[in-house]
Amino acid sequence: MPETQLADVTPVLLENIKDILLETEGVEKEQARVAKEHTELSRALGRDTANMLALSSAMAGDSGSQTAMAKERTALTREQTRLSTKSTELATIRTDLGRERTSLAGQRTDLAVQRTEMARQRSSLADGRTRMARERTGLAGKRTDLADRRTTLSHERTDLARGRNHLAEARNELSTQRTTLADHRTLRAVTRTRLSLQRTELARGRTNLALIRTGLAFLTIGLSLFRLFGLSAWTTFDAGLVVLSVWMVAVGFRGFRQANLRERQLEDLLARDRGFTDLLGVELTPPGTA
Repeated sequence: MPETQLADVTPVLLENIKDILLETEGVEKEQARVAKEHTELSRALGRDTANMLALSSAMAGDSGSQTAMAKERTALTREQTRLSTKSTELATIRTDLGRERTSLAGQRTDLAVQRTEMARQRSSLADGRTRMARERTGLAGKRTDLADRRTTLSHERTDLARGRNHLAEARNELSTQRTTLADHRTLRAVTRTRLSLQRTELARGRTNLALIRTGLAFLTIGLSLFRLFGLSAWTTFDAGLVVLSVWMVAVGFRGFRQANLRERQLEDLLARDRGFTDLLGVELTPPGTA
């Protein structure tokens, strides 16, 4: 039986028990009163018996008294019968009270059995709750283990990310170094190209100087032949040598001037060339700025 039904039935049972106890108390009082009356009647019966003995001794002289005493005896018998009937009724009431008490005891026993069954159910529920708590604790432990594993994996992932960042930084540094090396290589290639051009212009200057020297040599030979032979058949040859020498000197001077101008321009470019200054380890001053 659920606890709510027990809570509803218990006040009714207590009220019934209270009524039965009140009735039992009334019956016991009535029984005490009847016993008291029976005692008084017994005493009266004793007195009457004594009187009857007295009357018996005087029966011979008073028949009227015997008739009256017979009536009194009949009344006493009737009263005793009535008292016996009341005693029987009291016994019946006591028996009913015993039955009701037995019924109440049975109900109390049923309530105790139900309470025991409820206690067993409560114990089984407590066991189930304890078992669920243990399972929950086990699941919590597993969840904690999974959290620890996840934390470990997170740390490992963080370490891998840090390593990847370090590798990326190293790769960036290598890329920067490679870019710097490429820039240096480009600058040096440009420097090498400009040095090659400067070498070429210097070679052209030397060629033009050689042409000027050759022209001056031809001019010297022509003038020497003219001074040696004067106006003669060699004069045309001398004039040709002089003209050739003048042309060679003019061409050589013009070429040397252009080569010298280009060589100065290249020197200006080399003075501003970072690759060339890095290669020499000194800072050059462009021509015309000193």
